[in-house]
Amino acid sequence: MKTGTKLDQNKLDHWLVPVKPMNEVIRVLMFGANKYAPDNWQKISDPKQRYFNACLRHVNQWRDGEIHDKESGRHHLAHAVSCLLFVLWFELRGEGK
Repeated sequence: MKTGTKLDQNKLDHWLVPVKPMNEVIRVLMFGANKYAPDNWQKISDPKQRYFNACLRHVNQWRDGEIHDKESGRHHLAHAVSCLLFVLWFELRGEGK
């Protein structure tokens, strides 16, 4: 019989995040870090507008039937998610246009 206590109610449940799609997003982030520099995305002017536009470009390329980005070889939707993560990061910090 187990009698231990773990007070983790109402804490973030990371188990809910699907691993394979998140790994694909991480691969996109690694591609960007290698191409530019780690955290380079934080130094862009007009970041919310530019990353939102980039997100929609990736979504539209995917909608047109192109599954993988030609340069990175990664899924266009993983690129789109990465761009939205950047937009959200700036939004939560109250930064950028």
